[in-house]
Amino acid sequence: MLQNILEFLESSGFYRLIVTEGGWRYLVMYVIVGFLFYLAIVRKFEPLLLLPITFGMLLTNLPGAGIMHMELFQGTSIDYGQVLHDGGLLDILYLGVKLGIYPPLIFMGVGAMTDFSPLIANPKSLLMGAAAQLGVFIAFFGALFLGFNVYEAASIGIIGGADGPTAIFVTKTLAPHLLGPIAIAAYSYMALIPIIQPPFMKLLTTKKERRIHMTNLRPVSKFEKIIFPIYVTLIVSLIIPDAATLIGSLMLGNLFKESGVVDRLSKTVQNELCNIVTIMLGLTVGATATAESFLNPQTLYIIALGLTAFIFSTIGGLLLGKLMCFVTRGKINPLIGSAGVSAVPMAARVSQVVGQKEDPTNFLLMHAMGPNVAGVIGSAVAAGVFLSRFGG
Repeated sequence: MLQNILEFLESSGFYRLIVTEGGWRYLVMYVIVGFLFYLAIVRKFEPLLLLPITFGMLLTNLPGAGIMHMELFQGTSIDYGQVLHDGGLLDILYLGVKLGIYPPLIFMGVGAMTDFSPLIANPKSLLMGAAAQLGVFIAFFGALFLGFNVYEAASIGIIGGADGPTAIFVTKTLAPHLLGPIAIAAYSYMALIPIIQPPFMKLLTTKKERRIHMTNLRPVSKFEKIIFPIYVTLIVSLIIPDAATLIGSLMLGNLFKESGVVDRLSKTVQNELCNIVTIMLGLTVGATATAESFLNPQTLYIIALGLTAFIFSTIGGLLLGKLMCFVTRGKINPLIGSAGVSAVPMAARVSQVVGQKEDPTNFLLMHAMGPNVAGVIGSAVAAGVFLSRFGG
């Protein structure tokens, strides 16, 4: 009887936490999980994805539970039959990440929820969306300098695109062993944009520039809204074929919305499909963040490089905004350049808030949405460049 009790105790998670070597790692992970739960629930930072990601981290760090079996996904070739036969629920759901299914589906939902009218009305804002990808390449070269290989560096760099699904899409192909830290860094910094961006927006612009009022955007016709997603898909995909999956999904969702003839599909993509995929994506990505893979110096470097990427992406957009302000003789408020990062619509709202602190009558939101949605396209293009160059 006593032997049975001892065997039961030794099989428990508490025993592995307290007695076995390395049990302290799980305790550290619980502290990190608690902090991320605080950000998601109390501070409401990107809760739609941060909450399932964090719960996935909790599940995968339950000693002895065997929730996730990352050994099934190691190596260049995966035995999918073995995954289906021996894997559990999260292993099977993780196939959607490994096969690159979830990120494009989320992009489809984002497209159906996005209004590209500000970008169509002011095509120059596309340049600010491109300039805001500066952080992607700064972080890429920074990662190479710190000793990461080119595949890992490309995956880390894409954090600067401020687009979680894009970061996951690139990382699952180039550096799947870094998926957990990169996804968590990407979504955490996206949530912290209202804290990260304003100091640099004020540092790089003058009070006079922040007070600039921009003229109302011209009306955009229905024809323009319909032709835009078709045109962008064609042009971008012909230039960078590896970007076709993300760009095509984004623009298909937008075409559902703008065509006006498939309201049922548009609403399904925006709501049911996007919500279901978000749960599965967040849970399985979080489950890759085991104590062994997460608690190492690489994770600290990724967090630092991710912050660097966001800062330089903000700076890139702002500096081009200042240049355009100079060229147009004060017709463009450079604050909207910071919205060139892809976090829609949070980055645009930050431009609005900072501008209104200088002048409560200044309304920059719609103008900032142009660079903001351009940033979504820009991050997908940057992902396509990395995949075409390093994806093999």
